[in-house]
Amino acid sequence: MVRTREHSSKYTHFMSNPWQTLSASEKYDNAWINVTEYQVINPAGKPGIYGKVHFKNKAIAIVPLDEHSNTWLVGQFRYTLNEWSWEIPEGGGPLGSDPLTSAMRELKEETGLLAGKWTLLLRTHLSNSVSDEEGFIYMAQELTQALSEPEETEADMKVMKLPFHEAVQMVMDGRITDGLSVMGILHVARLLDIR
Repeated sequence: MVRTREHSSKYTHFMSNPWQTLSASEKYDNAWINVTEYQVINPAGKPGIYGKVHFKNKAIAIVPLDEHSNTWLVGQFRYTLNEWSWEIPEGGGPLGSDPLTSAMRELKEETGLLAGKWTLLLRTHLSNSVSDEEGFIYMAQELTQALSEPEETEADMKVMKLPFHEAVQMVMDGRITDGLSVMGILHVARLLDIR
């Protein structure tokens, strides 16, 4: 469907910012995130506060898929959740860099895989009520195996190759809960009609 100018202008009043920022105060900063508290006037015209977590990297995720419809998951203990998590290969990419370059690096680091074909599946915002984190999810195909190069925080990481339809089932039954993984796996399942 092609939107006419009349149709699109109908919604432009929703695009203006109803928030007024009065002041900002940095509360925390490290190499990965910055937390700022803002004094604001909210959309109802009342004073309040808003906390924002600024991410210093883009979130990068990859769904590797071979010619036999197998994929790879990585598992690790997530400190924030205090539990083990199975996920598609993921990592961070510097804000000023090409997300595809970061995706190639992350896939190699975590699984040792190299891909001859890359497809951008989607761009997403994660937890956009409290953070500005932007994510990019790719599908990697035409795979060849090399050596992995995990970072020191990934020393306990496990890599699992499995049929893609089993990864879909892990999403559907709640064994995979990571947001990027859920989005990426279900996107590929829909795109390629794999169940």
